[in-house]
Amino acid sequence: MAAPRSFSAAEVRDRCARGECLVRCRRRLYDLSAFVRLHPGGERLLRSRAGTDVSAALDGPPHRHSANARRWLEQYYVGELRDEQVAGCGRPVRCHGGGVGAVESVGRSGVALEGSGVQEGALGAALESCPKVEKPLDAAAPRVDPRCKPVDVGTDLVDWRKPLLWQVGYLGEKYDEWVHQPVDRPIRLFHSDFVEALSKTAWYVVFLVWTPVVLYLSWVSYTALAQGNTRLFSSFTTEYSIPVHKYYFPFIFLLGMFLWSLLEYLIHRFVFHMKPPASNYYLITLHFLLHGQHHKSPFDSSRLVFPPVPASLVIAFFYGVLRLLLPEVLGLSVFVGGLCGYVVYDMMHYYLHYGSPKEGTYLYGLKAYHVKHHFEHQKSGFGITTRFWDHPFRTLIPEETFEKED
Repeated sequence: MAAPRSFSAAEVRDRCARGECLVRCRRRLYDLSAFVRLHPGGERLLRSRAGTDVSAALDGPPHRHSANARRWLEQYYVGELRDEQVAGCGRPVRCHGGGVGAVESVGRSGVALEGSGVQEGALGAALESCPKVEKPLDAAAPRVDPRCKPVDVGTDLVDWRKPLLWQVGYLGEKYDEWVHQPVDRPIRLFHSDFVEALSKTAWYVVFLVWTPVVLYLSWVSYTALAQGNTRLFSSFTTEYSIPVHKYYFPFIFLLGMFLWSLLEYLIHRFVFHMKPPASNYYLITLHFLLHGQHHKSPFDSSRLVFPPVPASLVIAFFYGVLRLLLPEVLGLSVFVGGLCGYVVYDMMHYYLHYGSPKEGTYLYGLKAYHVKHHFEHQKSGFGITTRFWDHPFRTLIPEETFEKED
């Protein structure tokens, strides 16, 4: 294996000045430039730590990073900071790999980050002020927690050079652990280029396909209700049936959206997060097709929304169910509200992965919540557009607490 590239403090400063986002943990350097907009803490937070040691930040507060998050970080490893520039300076801090770092986190503005023992001065000044202390090579060698090593495509349980869909069923009891160790790489599911293309969807396709349908069916529902022929319970009794006026349409529409939020939760929890039997090749394959591939590669932009072709089959099924349960126009009114809820869900889901919401907003909290579901709490946090249903079903992701240091 080739020796890792070494960087000087000047090289790190220069690359950060050009807009790159390099951070380090002790001597290990990581280039997070491609990840800044995806980070749940926001682009601004990650860029404020460019050029600094993030060892303390990984352990929190405000957030203690999971083993999956630390493993994810290793995918962006680019090399080492030269030995003489990290020796003998600063209070030791714990690295995410369990090692000890020698330089504290210093912000680009000159103000130390949380846990820092250096109060002012840029990263370069802090490093250059360190005495040049010679250390034995083995003492300076960086260590990485084995749990946090990135995926080695050459030794992984599957062959990443081939479509994964037909391989995962053979993982058996290893599948559940494997699928919940996320990687930052695209996934190919099928051998056929045509079928593979149908399994991928750009986010705006969902909006372009289904928004006209929502608008058209909304108009059809409203004009049908305006005729005054729709009555509730008319199939049971004529005398006590309740007329449904056109002015009720907005409320029926909102009811459909509300029902969709419940359906979204139930599908996510009980279908997408079913645990297939280790001995059942076909159920494992089905799980990976429906949702497992999204957990394995959560930032694959072409697989964050539901393709219109299979979506139309599911949507048609629920429309048929509503037609059986409710009068035709009333069922259509509820259905179109639910369809709108689905479009909002898919758009929001994409944004929670690829957007960078402003700190303190509803979407900012929801993005952090959803990323925790992917990286640490796969058995809770099933709400996407809202955390509402996680409360009554008791699947809310617990808030993190940190004990105050003396």
